[in-house]
Amino acid sequence: MTSTDVSKDAEGSGPSGYAAARLRLLTEEARSGPPRRAALAELTDEWLTGLFAAGAEGLRGVSLVAVGGYGRGELSPRSDLDLLLLHDGGDSKAVAALADRIWYPVWDLGLALDHSVRTPAEARKTAGEDLKVQLGLLDARHIAGDLGLTAGLRTSVLADWRNQAPKRLPELQELSAERAERQGELQYLLEPDLKEARGGLRDATILRAVAASWLADAPREGLDDARRRLLDVRDALHLTTGRATDRLSLQEQDQVAAELGLLDADTLLRQVYEAARVISYASDVTWREVGRVLRARAVRPRLRAMLGGGAKPTAERSPLAEGVVEQDGEVVLARAARPERDPGLPLRAAAAAAQAGLPLSLHAVRRMAASVRPLPTPWPAEAREQLVTLLGSGRPTVEVWEALEAEGLITHFLPDWERVRCRPQRNAVHIWTVDRHLIETAVRASEFTRRVHRPDLLLVAALLHDIGKGWPGDHSVAGEIIVKDVAARIGFDRDDVTVLSTLVRHHLLLVETATRRDLEDPATVRSVAEAVGSQGTLELLHALTEADALATGPAAWSSWRGSLVADLVKRVGAVLAGDDPAEPEAAAPTAEQERLAIEAIATGSPVLALRAQTEPPAEERAPGDPEPLGVELLIAVPDQPGVLPAVAGVLAMHRLTVRTAELSALDLPDGVEGAVLLLNWRVAAEYGSLPQAARLRADLVRALDGSLDIAGRLAERDAAYPRRRGVVAPPPRVTVHPTASRLATVIEVRAQDAPGLLFRIGRALEDASVRVRSAHVSTLGANAVDAFYVTGPEGAPLPGEEAAAVARKLEETLRG
Repeated sequence: MTSTDVSKDAEGSGPSGYAAARLRLLTEEARSGPPRRAALAELTDEWLTGLFAAGAEGLRGVSLVAVGGYGRGELSPRSDLDLLLLHDGGDSKAVAALADRIWYPVWDLGLALDHSVRTPAEARKTAGEDLKVQLGLLDARHIAGDLGLTAGLRTSVLADWRNQAPKRLPELQELSAERAERQGELQYLLEPDLKEARGGLRDATILRAVAASWLADAPREGLDDARRRLLDVRDALHLTTGRATDRLSLQEQDQVAAELGLLDADTLLRQVYEAARVISYASDVTWREVGRVLRARAVRPRLRAMLGGGAKPTAERSPLAEGVVEQDGEVVLARAARPERDPGLPLRAAAAAAQAGLPLSLHAVRRMAASVRPLPTPWPAEAREQLVTLLGSGRPTVEVWEALEAEGLITHFLPDWERVRCRPQRNAVHIWTVDRHLIETAVRASEFTRRVHRPDLLLVAALLHDIGKGWPGDHSVAGEIIVKDVAARIGFDRDDVTVLSTLVRHHLLLVETATRRDLEDPATVRSVAEAVGSQGTLELLHALTEADALATGPAAWSSWRGSLVADLVKRVGAVLAGDDPAEPEAAAPTAEQERLAIEAIATGSPVLALRAQTEPPAEERAPGDPEPLGVELLIAVPDQPGVLPAVAGVLAMHRLTVRTAELSALDLPDGVEGAVLLLNWRVAAEYGSLPQAARLRADLVRALDGSLDIAGRLAERDAAYPRRRGVVAPPPRVTVHPTASRLATVIEVRAQDAPGLLFRIGRALEDASVRVRSAHVSTLGANAVDAFYVTGPEGAPLPGEEAAAVARKLEETLRG
């Protein structure tokens, strides 16, 4: 059925005929994308024309005009109808009656309507006061009635827009920046707003408006295709949800991908990100051009007066590097540059631009992309040095890298980049796509180049540490293989290639070990020393670890994590220097610990103390670090079963997050009989202030004597706050690490973080009759990774089969 057939089917049959034809059009599998949107607009035009004709009989000087998205013919299944009833100021009652004859049938069908009734003068006045109205009128399209009236308004509105552009475009740019700040960047969001986020449909419309001003124009290549992709996704979103929404929620992405015939939700997001990147880059270039033109207009009259009113001023060109100059606030190619004969020119121009903190000219980037030749393998030293210079330039690197990326130059130099480009990361901790995270890591690493002996290796490792994502299996293992090839290709020698591959293979080693293993255990420190191999590599790995975490997101780094990693690095450095880590000895109890232990024996009940940890000075804290070191919770309890789940449950009830947990039997002074367990934990309040120690102690007493139903209380609280729909979390996984310690068996739990998780784990381990020596708790976003050092009742590590059985039982409990 053609669009003409659909329109004819709707003619003369009123709202029900239009509704039926509309439904057939939207459910017609053979048609989608631009043809369906155009057909839907044509069908709607035909229906509204019929309504207008029936109500406007004998009425002159009136027209029905589509504006905004409807004016552009971009009707998605649930789009608003943006309509203007334009009149010449004649019979106002007749015009009002006509408006009712059109608006009410639209409302009766449940269609959203954005409507107005104005004369041309009123429309122009409103547009002059409201930028949104003016943008909508730029897309005005005649539907029915007096064509001359509509044409006159269009001509006037366009003339007004062009005359007012020097004033209105800066205002529009400011509004766009505010919206981007609120909505975020479409190319990085896991649940993006396809319209309002930066790089979305709203920005694509704004680029059309800027072009209509004749003041500047956007780069056209790829822009129409990017806009079409986003519109196609919005169409599929409307059809799968049945709602007028622009937000691509997690729970709807698989359905939308299926509607579009895509492999999965990740493929969908990657296409959305690619489209958004095109629009964002075009916006950056366009607004830069607008600023340049406006500055030139402001300066030109004064220059002409100074030059006697005759000669045209020549733009000043300042050399930056061979074949590269600055002109009018941008980096352009020198007149003598020959990119077709100079394969290293793009890297040299990019490094010069980043060092100068200037954008690369669009014309220069496109000229280089059109004529670039492959570099020899291995790269010349000059090309490798220019790449390192680019990566070490700090924040300006991002904009320059994006310019190269937009024209395909990054994948020209680094073909492996294609697999990580625009790749989403479905992890709440990560705030960037894989490729942008890699650039952010290089930016962060540039701040640490004075801490390491080989800044070049640090910067290249930062750029490539996650290059294995997108390949099957462990991305660190895959990345190690890729980096060996890439590093050799760009000219590093064999020793440097070995260091780079080690850094990529073990880029998570320090933070995972520091937060999940017992640093007092010599086996822990030796295993890291063996993996790292040298002091120089350890120094680089320390800096890479911090840069990687800072570039991941606020939840990935803190003063606490930083202190643990620094402690581990110090211990590993000592081993690499030739020291042998001594077996841990039971530390002599402090006076406070002895006091608490004696009081616990005397009272036969738990006693505790809360002590705030001192935060480091502001100048020593990591940038953007919101997390204090926490509060030390010291508990002495007469030795008895169930201590770990009882303490964990009480803390969960009081909304306290556990960061570290150590349990040990305390040797009492001579003359004091009894056995005492000492728990030294660090905790932090989820929100609000810490509870009073007396309340914690009272609840702990009740938990140990069985009068407090912790499981029931936590279940009640969980039921009172139903979880929102979202991605189904993967099942918990429990593994045994038999070689991680000679003193205990290490059982690692990976699970979705939730209130009471540590309580459930502790109760399950208690039921398995194992003793928890220490716990190392790590939470990243929604994921908890907790390691428990356990022994049998006699204090020895568990036999292999018994450890595996405990792990299986714990996993079954958590899955149940």
